[in-house]
Amino acid sequence: MHFDQRTQRALREVGLDADELRRASELVVEETAETAAELEAFFQAADTLYSDMEMAHSASDFPEHTVEYLDLTTHADDMRGWLRFDSWGAYVEDGRVLEDDLVELTLGPTINDRVQFAPDRERLR
Repeated sequence: MHFDQRTQRALREVGLDADELRRASELVVEETAETAAELEAFFQAADTLYSDMEMAHSASDFPEHTVEYLDLTTHADDMRGWLRFDSWGAYVEDGRVLEDDLVELTLGPTINDRVQFAPDRERLR
C-alpha cells in the first residue's frame, strides 16, 4: 500500500476502511502514472522549450533548450527520471502539469530546483 503507517492510521481515524484505503492508494498510483505520461508527451511534442531555470552562462531570464527526451519511471507516488537536452541532461525527481502549455519539474543534483518549462518565453513571465 502506498500510504505509510501514520497516514493509514489517520485515514482510518477519519472513517476509511481497509478497502477504501486500498482504493485511495490505487488512485494515487494511477494519477502518478498519468502525470508521468502527460509530462513525457509534453516534452516529446516540443523540439525547443524555454524555462525559468537559472543558468550561469545564459544571457536570458528564460533560457532556450533543445529537448531530446524526458524519460520517467514511477513507483507508487514516486516519479523519477532523466531530462535530456541537446548537450546535457538533468535528473528529474518529480513533476506536474500546471496547464496545457506549462509544466514544472523538480530537477535534482546540479540544478536542485523546481523549474517551469513552456513552448514560448511569454508563458513564463
